[in-house]
Amino acid sequence: MTTALIDPFNRQVKDLRISITDRCNFRCTYCMPEEGMKWMDRAELLTYEELTRVARVCVERWGFNAIRITGGEPTLRAHLPRLFEMLAPLGTDLAMTTNGVRLPEIAHDLAAAGLKRVNVSIDSLDPATFRRITQRDDLSRVLSGIAAALDAGLAPVKLNCVVMRGVNDREVVDLAAFGRTHSVGVRFIEFMPLDAQGEWSRDQVVPAAEILAAIDEVFPLERASAAESDTSEPARLVRYQDGRGDVGVIASVTEPFCGDCDRVRLTADGKFRTCLFAHAETDLRAVLRSGATDDELAEVIAGAVATKTAGHRIGQVDFIPPARPMSQIGG
Repeated sequence: MTTALIDPFNRQVKDLRISITDRCNFRCTYCMPEEGMKWMDRAELLTYEELTRVARVCVERWGFNAIRITGGEPTLRAHLPRLFEMLAPLGTDLAMTTNGVRLPEIAHDLAAAGLKRVNVSIDSLDPATFRRITQRDDLSRVLSGIAAALDAGLAPVKLNCVVMRGVNDREVVDLAAFGRTHSVGVRFIEFMPLDAQGEWSRDQVVPAAEILAAIDEVFPLERASAAESDTSEPARLVRYQDGRGDVGVIASVTEPFCGDCDRVRLTADGKFRTCLFAHAETDLRAVLRSGATDDELAEVIAGAVATKTAGHRIGQVDFIPPARPMSQIGG
């Protein structure tokens, strides 16, 4: 029998984001520096067995219903299908966020192992802009990865696009059109202060309202019904009036969804975080490797959730970005 895990602000926690590596084959400017990263040692990373144990405790004790695997780039972790084989019996919504480069080789194996759906990060359809953002010339491989995910039956396939003023903001409509053509949902994400260089500024943020207005001029939109929307999901969904799918915006900066947040995070080196922007971390790796029982592990997790704050305070004078870049926290 499960009981709800409730934080101090009466939000039920039921979504676990698990990063499995800090390494990536891209160097996206909003996530990871091009050079100078100190990678986690293999011994620092949680094993698949340890990751699965944390997930199992969350599902069996508190009824968590969603697990998302992230990185870094999760497809760089060896023997990845085995992790999904271990997680699939938990019966949750099992998803992964990836840059898509390795999906042509492994999408079918991941689907067979139990992965249900993927979000593919793609911030530009223009080769030059794509290289400017990622420091790589792999746009064609990402597009092939999207096709491979669809072919493997992973559904739904969604695209994540971080919109940055002066970089890719003029491509919003093109990306929306791509999603409509290929029957994949697009999720536009406001640029957040998680860049490794620490150069984020509010001027670079393209507000969600501006993104939707640009799309609406070309592809008329209407608000999704309450039945189609999940207030705990970060993306605010809007439908196309012609019925050809929907588009989402994640307005973490201009319209924070903290009041409905139901997620917690586990970093690749075993640190439990209650918010993407949190400064405090709880070391679950030490607990897992100390011989702790499931009851003791659950007590530590519940104790961490009891410290979850009301929100991230981006835009407030006292806001301080987390010390870790996005690649080390998990997207």
